[in-house]
Amino acid sequence: MDLSNLKPAEGATHKRRRLGRGVGSGTGGHSSTKGDKGQKSRSGSHKMPAWFEGGQMPLQRRLPKFGFTSPFRTEYRPVNVSWLQRLVEEGRIDPDAPVTPEVLVEAGASRKSDQVKILGDGEISTALDVHAHAFSASAQKKIEAAGGSATTL
Repeated sequence: MDLSNLKPAEGATHKRRRLGRGVGSGTGGHSSTKGDKGQKSRSGSHKMPAWFEGGQMPLQRRLPKFGFTSPFRTEYRPVNVSWLQRLVEEGRIDPDAPVTPEVLVEAGASRKSDQVKILGDGEISTALDVHAHAFSASAQKKIEAAGGSATTL
């Protein structure tokens, strides 16, 4: 036995079906196994996008348009005064040093690229010198009532 007389095992290979070769071929003389008529039975014309609905008004055009998104909107990372108090109690920020966005990044309260807005949820009892990009009115009142200061960057 050598490479010149090797053949596949009995039943391992099958003859390829040749579709659309006339009625006498026995395989789809009329429709070539593609069913009857219509766009998808035609050669090369049925590459439609996934969202195509057969000519029906598409979903994205049936639904109403609404709202407006300003391209100039400023996104802030919210930090509550209760969170500042907790960071002081855990020793992650120094109450004597100014609390800047960089300090909040080191404490894990914000990310480096974020603009920080201090919000007034919760209570604060430590006098902190807080520097941030924005403050809510209630946060500013609570920080100043605790003896601290709120400086907008």
